[in-house]
Amino acid sequence: MSVILTENEAKALLKKVLSYSKADECEINLSANINGNIRYARNEVSTSGALMNQNLAVQSSFGKKVGVATIDEFDDASLEKVVRRSEELAKLAPENPEYMGVLEPQQYINSNGYFDSTADINPDVRAEAVMKSLKLTREQKLIAAGFLEDTKGYSAIMNSKGLFAYYKSTNVNYSLTVRTEDGTGSGYVIKGFSDVNKLDTAAATNIAIQKSLGSKGARALEPGKYTVILEPTAAAVLLENIYFDMDARSADEGRSFFSKQGGKTKLGEKIVDERVTFFSDPTYADLPASPWAGDGQAQEKRMWIENGVVKNLAYSRFWAKEKGVKPIPFPSNMIMLGGTATLDEMIKSTKRGILVTKLWYIRAVDPQTLLQTGLTRDGTFYIEDGKIKYPIKNFRFNESPIIMLNNLEMLGKTERVVSTESNQNYMVPPMKIREFTFSSLSDAV
Repeated sequence: MSVILTENEAKALLKKVLSYSKADECEINLSANINGNIRYARNEVSTSGALMNQNLAVQSSFGKKVGVATIDEFDDASLEKVVRRSEELAKLAPENPEYMGVLEPQQYINSNGYFDSTADINPDVRAEAVMKSLKLTREQKLIAAGFLEDTKGYSAIMNSKGLFAYYKSTNVNYSLTVRTEDGTGSGYVIKGFSDVNKLDTAAATNIAIQKSLGSKGARALEPGKYTVILEPTAAAVLLENIYFDMDARSADEGRSFFSKQGGKTKLGEKIVDERVTFFSDPTYADLPASPWAGDGQAQEKRMWIENGVVKNLAYSRFWAKEKGVKPIPFPSNMIMLGGTATLDEMIKSTKRGILVTKLWYIRAVDPQTLLQTGLTRDGTFYIEDGKIKYPIKNFRFNESPIIMLNNLEMLGKTERVVSTESNQNYMVPPMKIREFTFSSLSDAV
């Protein structure tokens, strides 16, 4: 049996598992993926490999007593055994007062996140992609360390009320750090795509090379508040802290930035610049995503922040029932609308500022304001009179993405980017921000 099942094969397997159930309700989740990778360091390939995973999880319930068991063996005896185990666990479990039961069948929109080009990647394709990168760094006597990983997989769900959903997808992520021989210059790039035909490792490498050579001889600049131009890679790791916080229950219970005094929330309020719009859409061509959430709820195009105003928060089925509203699942992707400015235009418009390639080691300081701290890295540059003047030593920053989006000056064209913190893919534009707070210097390159 192939690890990646077709929709019909997945449906047949799930029906078989469901036939073993003796519980009041049963829900089965099935998933599998095949990952391939190649890693290089010091201009030499160090490892390459492949990994196959397949997993089946059975949730059985008797009233509000729920048990879950998982397995990665698919013979009939093992399938029946995992159903029995989930039922035994359910009977032993205390009642879960928030258990909502399984969903009725849903209507799902069509989303295509599977590309044969990516699914067909083999070790030769990975090696060729990496060789294009290594050729460039070796020629310029620079030192490269990179990682290319591709994934193809699917997930499916079926329950005892007749719900069934299936989605398959592909993805390729490529990251690269380029250092000068003396170790004083460093450049970085990271790219993610569903379709590997969009990945150009040579073009990506040239960006990292340019930043590496340009960041030699960095000078120290006084910490303080500066106008900054955040490249999408840098912006994404701050923005995702807003996305992760958009939960209605934590807002209602006073535990998040979206909370207000008296058990109220910021739903319907303007919280950032009116040019800021976040939305999710499983059918978005450059960032396709699953049309259903983990519990089987249908995903749809949904505004989260529109023209600076909070339009939606995510409501679990239980919390929606408590509040008398419609459930809203957490999104399966997130897109920030951009503007029309290019990075060059942003730089040319800047009298005095800092260009930031990457932010890393992000840590929360204050959940109520979403204040974060972290460090710049791999290419930080001083801008004066519309030109990059010289590289500067890295900073520690203390900034909230909410304050940042209230200090917005310019937005560039949105592009797909991979978060260096969570590894999730988003659509994020480059952005020019005034009064970004750098609190101290860092010796990191």
